[in-house]
Amino acid sequence: MTEPVKGPASYFPAIEKKYGRPVAEWQELIRSSPLGKHMELVGWLKAEHGLGHGHANALVAATLAE
Repeated sequence: MTEPVKGPASYFPAIEKKYGRPVAEWQELIRSSPLGKHMELVGWLKAEHGLGHGHANALVAATLAE
């Protein structure tokens, strides 16, 4: 039996379904942003791309942890 996905990645299926873009595309946007701080990136995703706070936070956390 496989372990359930935990942490930020647990949000990824819902993010892809709700916003219609693959997580890899969101992560590329985050990497290419001139912003560097976690909350700056979260605010940018919310303001410019309409993501909810939890989804934006999960994407940023997972991307910056790479």
